[in-house]
Amino acid sequence: MDKKRAMDIASSLTMANVTYNDAQVYIENVNETKDAASIHFLNQPEKSQEVSLSSLVEH
Repeated sequence: MDKKRAMDIASSLTMANVTYNDAQVYIENVNETKDAASIHFLNQPEKSQEVSLSSLVEH
């Protein structure tokens, strides 16, 4: 995923359809320096992790 688009999604009030390894996720914030995003899984909100932006897919 493009860094600017990830930042737009993270700051938006509208929920975007984004997946990580085919699982739906919510982008919490974007680390511009590392080209990574902090995410949590929609079905496991307590499970957060940092992933590469290139591994995120918007549908």
